[in-house]
Amino acid sequence: MTATATVQDFLELLASERAAEAAELLSPGIEWRNSGWPAIRGARVGAMLRDMDRRHIRFGVTFHHVAEESGDSGDAVVLTERTDLIGYGRWSTSFWVCGTFRVQDGLITLWDDHFSTGSVLLGAIKGLRGLAQRR
Repeated sequence: MTATATVQDFLELLASERAAEAAELLSPGIEWRNSGWPAIRGARVGAMLRDMDRRHIRFGVTFHHVAEESGDSGDAVVLTERTDLIGYGRWSTSFWVCGTFRVQDGLITLWDDHFSTGSVLLGAIKGLRGLAQRR
């Protein structure tokens, strides 16, 4: 499986509420970074993803562009430009994300997402406005 396929499978498993299977694609030493937030490392990443499933927090992904560069050491970097959707109950928001993933030996060792906090907040407000309009 290519590094690109690993990353796409990982995100699509999350979107299918199959976090336990997605977590199997993470290295034990995984580091997950999100713009402006502290990094999460190791088993905590998989635990957080499985907790999202338990709480019925929805995740969706639409890929716009994906690029891969392989190194001589057998590792690869996969860049994703995508739109992520996060939802809970009737509320949802979507926002643009640029992700950098490092894959080594078929496992994701780094998941580093970059996004505009302003666009996330704007999406959250739009989601709240949509809730109010449906009443």
